[in-house]
Formats: sequence, C-alpha cells, structure tokens
Amino acid sequence: MTATDTTTAPAAGPAAAGAPGSYPVLRWLVLATFTVILNETVMVNAIPRLMAQFEVSARAAQWLSTAFMLTMAVVIPVTGWFLQRVTTRTAFTVAMSVFGVGTVVCALAPTFPVLVGGRVVQAAGTAVMMPLLMTTLMTVVHERDRGRVMGNVTLAISVAPALGPALSGVVLAVAGWRWLFGLVLPVVVLVSVLGLRRLENVGETRAGGVDVVSVVLSALGFGGLVYGLSRIGEQHAGSVPAPVWVVGGLAVVATFVLRQRRLTRRSEPLLDLRALAHKVFAVSLAMQSLAFLTMLGAMILLPLYLQDLRGLTPLQTGLLVAPGGLAMGLLGPVVGRVFDRVGARPLVVPGAVGVLAALAVLSRIDETTPYALLLGVQVLLMVSLAMLFTPAFTLGLGALPPHLYAHGSALLGSVQQVAAAVGTALTVTVLSWRSAQLAADGAGEAAAYVGGVRMAFAVSAVLAVGVVVLAAMLPNRLPAGADDEAPAPLPH
Repeated sequence: MTATDTTTAPAAGPAAAGAPGSYPVLRWLVLATFTVILNETVMVNAIPRLMAQFEVSARAAQWLSTAFMLTMAVVIPVTGWFLQRVTTRTAFTVAMSVFGVGTVVCALAPTFPVLVGGRVVQAAGTAVMMPLLMTTLMTVVHERDRGRVMGNVTLAISVAPALGPALSGVVLAVAGWRWLFGLVLPVVVLVSVLGLRRLENVGETRAGGVDVVSVVLSALGFGGLVYGLSRIGEQHAGSVPAPVWVVGGLAVVATFVLRQRRLTRRSEPLLDLRALAHKVFAVSLAMQSLAFLTMLGAMILLPLYLQDLRGLTPLQTGLLVAPGGLAMGLLGPVVGRVFDRVGARPLVVPGAVGVLAALAVLSRIDETTPYALLLGVQVLLMVSLAMLFTPAFTLGLGALPPHLYAHGSALLGSVQQVAAAVGTALTVTVLSWRSAQLAADGAGEAAAYVGGVRMAFAVSAVLAVGVVVLAAMLPNRLPAGADDEAPAPLPH
C-alpha cells in the first residue's frame, strides 16, 4: 500500500486539524457536497417551462430526474473501488470537474437531449462526492466526535435538497431556467479552487486493477433495476414492460453479488460485500433504506397533493415543505451532540415512532386539511428522520474496520438509490391504482385523488413499522474496538 499522507492515521486526525475535535479537511468536502446535492432538486419547478421550450411531453421531461437517478445507481457501486485507488485531492478534483462540466453543458444546452446528457454528467460527479465525504469523515474523525461531526454533515446534505425547489422557484420568478445552472457554476469554481488550495490527502491508496466484468454487471444490474422501477405504471406500445426490466435487473444484480463473493476469496472485489457480515452495519443499512423509501414517498406525494388538488404554485409548495427540510438539517448538529452523550437508542427509537406517527396522520388528510397541520406533520416527519439518520450512519460505518469504510459508503449509496426508485414507483402506483378504483366506483375526481393519496401514505406508514422494528435492534453504542473485529464469513 502506498501512503499518501502520514498525518492521516485516525489517531492523528485531530492533531492534524490543529485542535482537538476540529476537522477542517471536512469543511470543503461538506461545502462541495452541499453544492452538488442542491442541484439535484432545482429542476423540479422548471419542468413546465422546459416542456414548452423544447416541445417535449411530461414523460420525456421526467428523464431529467430519471437519468440523474440512473447515473447515480450505475456510478456509486464503483466508488468503493475508486476511492481506495486515488488520493482525496484527486477524487475531489475528478468529482468537481465532472460536475462543473455537466453544469456548463446544462446551462448552454441547445436541445433537450443535450440537457439530459448534461444532467448525466452532473450525476456522475455527484455520485463520487457523497461517498468521498463519508469515507473521509470515518477516516479522520475520532470516535468520540463522530456524532457531532456527522450531525454537521447532516445539516448540509439535508438542507440542500430542501432548499432546491424553493430556490428554483425564486430564480424562475425573475429569470430563465438556464440561470439555475449559471448561478451554480461560479460557486462550483470557487469551491473547487479554494478546496484544492486547502484540502489534504487522508487515508492510504491501494494499487490494483478493476474487474471489468464487475463494472459491466454493476451498471446493467443496478441501472436496469432502477430504470424498471422508475417506469412502473407507465405503458408504451412496443417497449419492454417495466416488470421485465425489474426482474432482469435483479437477476444481473444477483450475478454481480456472486462474482463479488468469488473475487473476495481470490483477489480484490469491486464492491466488498463483507461489510454486510457486520450485523450493526447490516441493520443500520436496512433501517436507513426503509426510512429513505418512506421519506421519498412523502416528498413526492405531498407536492402532488398540494399542487394537483389544493392548487398551490410550485413556489408556494416549495416554501411550505422547506421548513421541514430546514428543521431536519438544523437539528442535525444537535442530534449528533446528543448521540455522543447518550448513545443511539434514545434517538432512533423515538425517531422511528415519530416517522410512523407522521405518516399515519398524513394517511388521513382530505381536501380541506389545514395547511398549518400539513406543515406541522411534515416538520415532525423530517425531524424524526434526522433523529434516525445521524446515529444510524455513525453506528453503521463505525461498526466496520477502516478498510471497509469506502465500500460501506458505496453500499449505502447504492441501496439508497434503489430505495428511492422503489419509493417513487410504489407511491405513484398505489396513488394511481386507488384513484382509478375509486373513480370506477363513482367517486368524484377530487375524492378519488384524495383516496389515492391517503392509501399511498397508509402503505408508507405500514412500511414505517419495519423502521421501528429495525431501530429497536440497533445497539446504544458500539463495543470498544468494534471496527477492528474480523467479520463473520458471508453465508453461503
């Protein structure tokens, strides 16, 4: 192994930072991650304008989101291998450069396909930044400070998507959609230049090639699965049905898993699945994925309900749901400090119950539910999720030995992309099915739509019961030296 920085051993992290508990290397990674994640959601309010300008259908316009999600699903599984082969500065340079190129392409896009291509390039850069941030955090931050630092990271990555729709609504009110990218570009350049001036390499790099077959299987499997899930409920004459894509994607993912197991025994896998042999990580991964699924469902359903049924504008909708995201982000540092003091269970168990309670209330909304109640419940949901994610991520990655940090981050990112696709597909399918059923029974258009929304929230509430069960399975704290333990062999 080739050391890239002698000051990056975990014990030397605080000293290298200049003061105990201070980790300036993370500041630039957090700022860069905030910038790229913010761009994920700024397109939401621009779709109607893009449909008119490029003369594309709503289904075609959705490719701005679908292509982004597909790219993330394809690239993230490779990041575990990539981050162990390059230095922190190189990974940062690659991520921000790729994202910057994609932003320029989007801002100048003359046609809709070029705009979608720019979003793909942006997503490739975004897919590297999040695992890079988390892997670096686990490498340099002392165990006693991880909750606090992870809470600060949560602030950035939670506030960004919440601000996206509101920010885009403001920009679109005074300028064209290209300014959504034009305003981001100088920020990207500034963060990149300042970050490279002050960012230090952490951890160690490893020599070794990449298994091309694993890369192809990963791309086809995760990409096909996410694409199939994103198309559930759609029908196109002559096209491959969505269930075929899903089943095919699952089959290829299974082949990918089997190949990683074989590579683990004789060489270096693309994605080291031995992380799943650590029980705390596996439980944390399952809980976060299920919670992420329910969160995505709520983030889709509530804006649909507010705009399609209650008649709010995209800007009004963004402003109504933004406080929940802001509360989630601002509470992150508090949750982190509490976690460091009292452990995980006083946070994750009430948080899981809060998620279940919020979704249960949302499953009872109707055509006249007060906006104040909707705002309060949405804030409760996001605050409860903040109580889940920070402790769960800290416990989960903390349970792994250091050489699995990058692979653990990649696994979490990959599963979250699948969970996002499942949440979207499930929400839209249940909403459409129940609404059509009620309409066929003679219900009015509004009543049928409300019934569909309520049923979709009810399904999410049922899934949230699983979040409560998994939260109860997490330990309060990791035993001393947990991240140095050898994992049990993967089951055959």
